[in-house]
Amino acid sequence: MRKGASSPFRRIAILLLFFALLLGAMVSTAQAAPAESNGVYHTVRYGETLSLIAYNYGVTVQDLLIANPHIVNPNLIYYGTVLFIPYYHPAPVPPPPPPPQRYCRYYHTVQYGENLINLGIWYGLSPYTIAEANGIYNLNYIYAGQTLCIP
Repeated sequence: MRKGASSPFRRIAILLLFFALLLGAMVSTAQAAPAESNGVYHTVRYGETLSLIAYNYGVTVQDLLIANPHIVNPNLIYYGTVLFIPYYHPAPVPPPPPPPQRYCRYYHTVQYGENLINLGIWYGLSPYTIAEANGIYNLNYIYAGQTLCIP
């Protein structure tokens, strides 16, 4: 052989080494974290379902499926599978308005046999107005001895 010339075996070995390094780089990038790094990883435990995991983390099953494209069948997940759980940041919800101040013109203690219709006729009000002022959702359910606010 000439000086400076490399043997064919050496060229093949260098070429194989180059492809192995290239393949290793591709595999490591395929296993990298999803582009969305705001989340946590969860290892599936025995008996867990996707819906239970989603409920525990406050996300939807659809969010889990989008973040974990390796799940082919959402009804079949295996013990030990590592799932990426994206954080869910809901939009801020304004606080509910304060309850209206109860103004009672009269207080009435319910007697046996009375109902909201009779009381509404007696006080000149709608039975719904009396029910709303007292937080009654079932107009048929008032009882003897109950004190009602009559607006």
